[in-house]
Amino acid sequence: MTGVRVNTSPAKAASAAQSPYERLAQLGIQLPPSPPPIANFVTHVQEGNLLYLSGQGPREANGHLYSGKVGADVDVELAYQHARLVGINLLAVMHEALGDLSRVKRVVKLLGMVNAVPDFEDHPSVINGCSDLLITVFGEAGQHARSAVGFGSLPNNITVEIEAIVALRD
Repeated sequence: MTGVRVNTSPAKAASAAQSPYERLAQLGIQLPPSPPPIANFVTHVQEGNLLYLSGQGPREANGHLYSGKVGADVDVELAYQHARLVGINLLAVMHEALGDLSRVKRVVKLLGMVNAVPDFEDHPSVINGCSDLLITVFGEAGQHARSAVGFGSLPNNITVEIEAIVALRD
């Protein structure tokens, strides 16, 4: 049928392309430079075949940070987009650290932190913005363990912060 769109899971959509870069291109995403740390830490540490990524926030390439309380100033849909932007920034750090995203064997774990009002209950839907992106980019290798939790505040009042652990190919 023409004009009918079939919904597919992010993992199935990822299998149609050959490399993470081709998948990013299909999504219309060009990786920005890796965001600089905001304090006395590094963006990543590699230990053996694991890459630990420091928490990233919703920072645009021009440096603009999205801020506010999810459930008050920011709704779930917008916070989802902020988490997706964090995913792009995590990919930028991975690219800088590894030189090639094809070295990613598996996204092992995400910790998603949401700057939310005390009675907010939909943290998983927010962090899905990052998870959905990583699964689309890496296919089954992007499926990961995850925690999505609420915080009373985050640095610079950002809406979302996410850190990751990634397993690397030998």
